[in-house]
Amino acid sequence: MAKLERTLTGDFDTVLARLHEGVLNASATASCEDGSDFTLNGVRCAVRMYERYSAFGGNRVAMSLTLVGSGDRLRLTAISAGGSQAMFFKLNTIGEESFLDTLAAAVDRL
Repeated sequence: MAKLERTLTGDFDTVLARLHEGVLNASATASCEDGSDFTLNGVRCAVRMYERYSAFGGNRVAMSLTLVGSGDRLRLTAISAGGSQAMFFKLNTIGEESFLDTLAAAVDRL
């Protein structure tokens, strides 16, 4: 499992769209499996679940993205998991880290 957390400033919808596009455009096998959006007391939250094929592990890895915003203050948390072929412990996390790196690159472009 790998995790990325960042505090950002910007328009919620614009940031979410750029992160979404950054994940999907970084890999031909990436897909957005589902998502949920809600607002509670003026605070917005978007949750997305992505998957992609990891050639290194020969399987699929998943990544969740949660973006929370109040005005132009935003908080991003993303967690990736999967990719290991071991039964009781992880042999590698390269696929997870690589998937998370695609999101980190999108964040850096903001």
